[in-house]
Amino acid sequence: MEFANEEGRIHEKNITEFTLDGSVDLRGRPVPRAKTGKWRACFFLIGYEAFERMAFNSIAANLVIYLTKELHEDTISSARNVNNWSGAVWLTPILGAYIADTYLGRYWTFLVSSLIYLLGMVLLTVAVSLKSLKPPPCDAVCKKASTLQIGFFYLSLYVLTLGTGGTKPNISTFGADQFDDFHQGEKLQKNSFFNWWLFSVFFGAFVAQTVMVYIQVNVGWGLGYGIPTLGLFVSFFVFMVGTPYYRHRMVRTVDNPINRVGRVLVSAIRKWKVAVPADPSQLYELDDSKEYQASGKRRIPHTPALRFLDKAATPVQHGGTEELGRTGHGPRLCTVTQVEETKLMMGMLPVWLATLIPSTVLAQVNTMFVKQGATMDRHVGSHGFEIPAASLGAFITLCMLISVPIYDRYFVPFIRRHTGNPRGITLLQRMGIGYFIQILVMVIASAIEVKRLHVISEHNLTSTMEPVPISIFWLLPQYVLLGVADVFTTIAMLEFFYDQSPGDMQSLGTALFPSSLGIGNFISSFLLTTVANITGRGGHKSWILNNLNDSHLDYYYAFIAILCFLNMIFFLVIAKFYVYKKEDSGTVTSDQPSHLAFMPLFKLQPQSQRLMSSGDIELAALRSENAH
Repeated sequence: MEFANEEGRIHEKNITEFTLDGSVDLRGRPVPRAKTGKWRACFFLIGYEAFERMAFNSIAANLVIYLTKELHEDTISSARNVNNWSGAVWLTPILGAYIADTYLGRYWTFLVSSLIYLLGMVLLTVAVSLKSLKPPPCDAVCKKASTLQIGFFYLSLYVLTLGTGGTKPNISTFGADQFDDFHQGEKLQKNSFFNWWLFSVFFGAFVAQTVMVYIQVNVGWGLGYGIPTLGLFVSFFVFMVGTPYYRHRMVRTVDNPINRVGRVLVSAIRKWKVAVPADPSQLYELDDSKEYQASGKRRIPHTPALRFLDKAATPVQHGGTEELGRTGHGPRLCTVTQVEETKLMMGMLPVWLATLIPSTVLAQVNTMFVKQGATMDRHVGSHGFEIPAASLGAFITLCMLISVPIYDRYFVPFIRRHTGNPRGITLLQRMGIGYFIQILVMVIASAIEVKRLHVISEHNLTSTMEPVPISIFWLLPQYVLLGVADVFTTIAMLEFFYDQSPGDMQSLGTALFPSSLGIGNFISSFLLTTVANITGRGGHKSWILNNLNDSHLDYYYAFIAILCFLNMIFFLVIAKFYVYKKEDSGTVTSDQPSHLAFMPLFKLQPQSQRLMSSGDIELAALRSENAH
């Protein structure tokens, strides 16, 4: 009896003194609840994120101006290089999340990546500060940058990119790891963490788009890059100081989702001659539900979609013996659940394709919109204060800050009364509204460019050295509407790719969103180059020249608007036939309620008690960065 009482006291002590979610310290030991994690640890991470976002956006917001003004690149080359860099920035986090979830863990991936990030910032600061690493200022003729100067700058830029690939997807996830989901009080605090963490993201971006951009243009590029580099160094030191207080999740080796999808596809292709049975019950599935519970997975019922993939779950005879899962050449027979997981991923691909053109619209923010604004009158008031063209991007951030609460607090309850949908409207409907607003954005951008060209014609301006006498604030409508469109489009995209992915493939599903932004930037680069080349053939004047005052940027914007319209039709067809995923019961899931402004969009599954992956919590991170 005494032994039993002692065992009970030990168990009670473990519940109150140590975390229950399996978190450990750097040495793999259980961590005490009172001395680790929670806000004590998160303050270090929130501070880091504010400086990191300031550093990153200080580069991204004004990069096209530096390439043209300092490295003397032409309009097309500078915009193309910015798009290519932005595309790489959005694709590398997929690799960073994979490395963290599969090999190193979040802390070590983040630590190594932060050092690479800091190295890239230092190299960039050196590149913009030393005269020997820049061509001389333009006089009568602008001298092109040398191979060494271009090579050193872009090497620095892509070293930074490699660093962001490991920090961007892991900082928010690591912050969420500091709260025990099996402790009610800490679970509630996690929601508050995301509020403050997202605030730090917005704050850092806003400072970069206003203060840092102004310093770069009006004081000096060396100081404009040096301040955020110093801030990043200080924040890295602060992050290291917080190490004793951090909680860590052990890396758990699981079957790679990409491998599982590939296994089903290969199996279905190998069995292309096999007839699928009319009765789905004849397809291969594990009978023992305990096997699913032990692995933390949930069985997915059969659906009639993409029946070709059912061949992977169709048993075949080998020498009179029915195939059971494996042969000498590896896995051949897949379960219905594995096949349905693949169907869900394949079913989302058409929707993903429909997100690529809208992502090219976002790519205009840091390229052509900035170049367009740089030609206009940027004075504010009668005191001669001149704002940088890149600072208008701050209005997208402000618009999102204002629009998200309005959407959740007023729009959703109003629409819910008419539709009966807990979200107000479905995710695909929400995306469609955003896509329609993006069409308006490009139409308005084209119309304002017509106005700008009309003013140029009236004043007979040919040189780009003097500003066009039209206020840069004429561009505000396209920035503001793009911020509103983001509230509909990007947040719905994040929720859709997360919600419609299989339970333990949500990292892979979530990765579809940043990949869309990355490829959208590459498409923007391709379109810009192709349109400029095609329209300049046969002695005709190209739509896009180095001198924007002699170009037809209005035609280019109208062309993107037409692409958006055609994409909208494609999207509507896809949305009409899309079937939302089924739960274990076989019923179609209804859209879940939209969360309050800035609340995390990840969902825990108590049945599986699975560890959260980088992709789960990256949703909240990517939501706030899509416009940058």
